Amino acid sequence: MPQESSHRVVVIVDENSNPFELGCATEIFGLRRPELGRDLYDFRLCAAGPATGMRDGFFTLTGVAGLDAADTADTLIVPNRPDVATPRNPAVLAAIRRAHDRGARLVGCCSGAFTLAEAGVLDGRRATAHWQWAEEFRARFPSVRLEPDVLFVDDGDILTSAGSAAALDLGLHLVRRDHGAEIANSVSRRLVFAAHRDGGQRQFVERPVPELRDESLAPLLAWAQQHLDTALTVTGLAARANVSPATLHRRFQAQLGTTPLAWLTGERVTLACRLIELGEPRLDVVARRTGLGTAANLRAVMRRETGLSPSDYRRRFGPNGAQLNPLNG
Repeated sequence: MPQESSHRVVVIVDENSNPFELGCATEIFGLRRPELGRDLYDFRLCAAGPATGMRDGFFTLTGVAGLDAADTADTLIVPNRPDVATPRNPAVLAAIRRAHDRGARLVGCCSGAFTLAEAGVLDGRRATAHWQWAEEFRARFPSVRLEPDVLFVDDGDILTSAGSAAALDLGLHLVRRDHGAEIANSVSRRLVFAAHRDGGQRQFVERPVPELRDESLAPLLAWAQQHLDTALTVTGLAARANVSPATLHRRFQAQLGTTPLAWLTGERVTLACRLIELGEPRLDVVARRTGLGTAANLRAVMRRETGLSPSDYRRRFGPNGAQLNPLNG
């Protein structure tokens, strides 16, 4: 029987909530994880009333906990609904404020940023929302530092994501933050979803990318992931793809919403995290196998990208009994 987690994730479901983001939260935080030998989270749904109508009357949700369950949350996911101009339930807003006051982590997906802002917890904070509501959000909540053209924003104890699939990106980011890269990769494999898309990537591509087979980055990315221990450069990647560096940059921006160098760095850090989690104690070996060069550079890049030094990362996510070389950690 999988071990239960002590970290409780509670989702508040309100009238006219979007089913998709609710499904994402359930899939990531609520499913049992027998393949991991333990459950990652204790998951609950709650609502202000005994029956809650979902978006456009798709279905009615019943049989969930009352709103007092929000008072037990370590992570509270707030309601998101497409009718952003409709005032939120005062009882829901009060529950969000109580959670914030006691230090719970708050998460809003898509229009969930409107709920958080209406609760008064986003003043002076960074946040994002679906791009189509950016202007309305700015007009209503000018004290919030909206970043409308990113997948998600991690502002410490308050996290927000853009619409639809970005909820999966943010959910996997939270799993990675809580449990490390290897566990997050396992969850993403079960989802058949990209293991890591950086929050700073763009929400959408302004011009459709022609579906030409020879313009797909997939073969190049797969090759690069197998050669991270070599001295990969943007110029070298462009040469392998038989394009100029400028063309490669355009394709990365169009297809991934990021730059070749940022993608390479992200892949190398992810590999470094996995090696540390799997018990490699020698930072010089980790640096060499990930193409980050030296232990000093590994420390600097990991701290910049994850907020943790290799030693701190190992203490949080490494296997029991493994220790980093004290000369390198």
